Amino acid sequence: MCGRFVQVEKPEFYAEHFGAEFVRTETLRESYNVAPTSQVYAVAEHGAEIGVERTLTSMRWGLIPSWAKERKIGARTFNARSESAADKPMFRSSFTKRRCLIPVDGFYEWERRAKGKLPHYIHSSDGGPLPAAGLWSIWNDPETDERIVSCTILTGTPNSLIDKLHDRMPVIMPPERWDAWLDPSLHDKDVIKDLMGVYPAELMAEYPVSTLVNKVQNNTVDLITPLEIPH
Repeated sequence: MCGRFVQVEKPEFYAEHFGAEFVRTETLRESYNVAPTSQVYAVAEHGAEIGVERTLTSMRWGLIPSWAKERKIGARTFNARSESAADKPMFRSSFTKRRCLIPVDGFYEWERRAKGKLPHYIHSSDGGPLPAAGLWSIWNDPETDERIVSCTILTGTPNSLIDKLHDRMPVIMPPERWDAWLDPSLHDKDVIKDLMGVYPAELMAEYPVSTLVNKVQNNTVDLITPLEIPH
């Protein structure tokens, strides 16, 4: 799964990295401890009928389907299983119509140890953002008519780096598949599923960090400082 991650760069950086033509978002506060229901940057393509525009926007992390009666459902839909998202009522419309990439500078997973769980920080080995495959949706609050754009991160089989920590990891989309993944005119579920694979372990790195990350109120660069573990 992916329940906490890091997103600290400026929107212009992510837009350039992902080839977004437009930035339509306020600048979010940098976060070393992004938690579900937070606003996050995401890249999506819009306007299949009138000419596609790749745009960096901000979305609420935790997908709220258009038919939901209340927003609190998004607190538990921050991840979607890649194997079943195409058929789950919660995600299936977004799977075929509204896909996105969520820039993840790094994410945390917890290793089970004799004395409790130890968080590890996982990041790209080249220092760039990891492009997490996501789905997005639009929901209008029936009480206030507020329009909320929300997203979820897809998870799948871990690579050899992650499987010692957890049995799931975010689906990371390699650059050569970005265009197809973001294409709003691509609706074939089987083709979409084939775009998702296990990201190579050699393109990622990890190290243990402090349990400070366990509290969402903690949000400083200290959270990603390597932890010295006595042998």
